[in-house]
Amino acid sequence: MQLKAHKIFLANAAYITKKLRAASADLLPIVLVIGLFQFVIIRKPLPNLGDILMGTGLVVIGLSMFIEGLERALFPLGEGMAHALTRKGSLFWLLIFSFAIGFSTTVAEPALIAIAKEAADIAVTGGLLEDTPKTKNLYSLGLRMTVAFSVGFAILLGVMRILKNWPLHYLIIGGYCVVMALTLVAPEEIIGIAYDSGGVTTSTITVPLVTALGVGLATVIRGRNPLTDGFGMIAFASLLPMMFVMGYGLVVF
Repeated sequence: MQLKAHKIFLANAAYITKKLRAASADLLPIVLVIGLFQFVIIRKPLPNLGDILMGTGLVVIGLSMFIEGLERALFPLGEGMAHALTRKGSLFWLLIFSFAIGFSTTVAEPALIAIAKEAADIAVTGGLLEDTPKTKNLYSLGLRMTVAFSVGFAILLGVMRILKNWPLHYLIIGGYCVVMALTLVAPEEIIGIAYDSGGVTTSTITVPLVTALGVGLATVIRGRNPLTDGFGMIAFASLLPMMFVMGYGLVVF
């Protein structure tokens, strides 16, 4: 019994060590760049070296745990939901699930919350909004809801593309043509925010879930290739927020 427990302990220790080593390798380029500039260009010792080393260790542990969580939970969950909803044969619930995944993962995204709050503060500073908490909160909330709705619609559109076998490049090229056209007529104050909002939507939760959903759908549906048809929904999630936020700016300003 003790021998068996010892073997299990060694196997788990080897597995954890392998994951930590992989996370360290992923983090190594960042450490090398910072070290190069700190010691070769700036030529000064790092302040609070002990805290930095401890923090780096925590980042390695957290990164390895996060990747393990993706592989064990989010990827199988997304693919499993896609399989189950497709076999159920209900297009309505599949589209509702797709929209809900995009909306819910985006509306709680910390980066989006931060940029919406910052945008409200800057709009007040520029004299575009009244300097009242209610006005700032309404503008910030409206921006968040607009981006979240656009991502939900983007994931829904991506699912429809897989189901209907629509060419991805036509949709992407057409979408960016719309973005360029909106850029010409949208208020200058919202253009930069709109372009940034396309980036903050690709969060650590949205990307794995949406990718797994697309691959799962392309695997189940006959005639679809997971490699060529299962990817591309993240591009919609980055593209549509730019359109919707510029439209929001046209309404608000």
